[in-house]
Amino acid sequence: MNQTIGQTKPTSLLYLDGVSVSFDGFKALNALSFVIEPGELRAIIGPNGAGKTTMMDIITGKTRPDEGQVFFKGGIDLTKKDEAEIASLGIGRKFQKPTVFESHTVWDNIELALNRRRGVFATLFYQLTAADKARIEEILATVRLSARRDDLAANLSHGQKQWLEIGMLLAQEPELLLVDEPVAGMTDAETAETAVLLKEIAKTRSVVVVEHDMGFIRELGVKVTCLAEGAVLAEGSIDFVSSDPKVIENYLGR
Repeated sequence: MNQTIGQTKPTSLLYLDGVSVSFDGFKALNALSFVIEPGELRAIIGPNGAGKTTMMDIITGKTRPDEGQVFFKGGIDLTKKDEAEIASLGIGRKFQKPTVFESHTVWDNIELALNRRRGVFATLFYQLTAADKARIEEILATVRLSARRDDLAANLSHGQKQWLEIGMLLAQEPELLLVDEPVAGMTDAETAETAVLLKEIAKTRSVVVVEHDMGFIRELGVKVTCLAEGAVLAEGSIDFVSSDPKVIENYLGR
């Protein structure tokens, strides 16, 4: 098993091998191994306590593993980097609850995110270039908010705030996007639109989506990794994974 992972390591975007971490004796991750390829959209499912959030914490440098390897773009050892360094390498994370600047317009939210790479003082005195404006327009179109550009973020629906936050992440030009339960609390129409949106985004970067909504995951139509007790329980298409007896017993049957 490790041998085949080792062979894919140079070309993979994200590579976890044998990652374990314990909190107060509880093993949150237990020799977790998987690979994300460049331009891949991957769905991660599993019961509460399966290790999904801890896995994201490890990738983004919030938590250090007790053992195991975490490599980005072949040779970058993420276990040696802090959160700020990892973000600047091109890994963006969207948490479950959207954190947008509610008293600013939709456009300003994207502009602030675009400037975040430049540091505080540069941001204060920075004039948007034509290229910046074009990029903001492009992001607004991608996240379905062009018509709402001058509206305050506070006036968006819950689903639209989720999209705005995805747009703010895109403004930072990550190569890998980690998205935590993006469709929780969304309408059916917003959920369907989010599946289309994430598939579009995955044409130019890799996206890992942690989600409980199985209908949404089916709409994504991508490879699914099911975690349980901190390890990979099953991996493959949604039909393959959801018919696996271990997955039914550990997750779907609950």
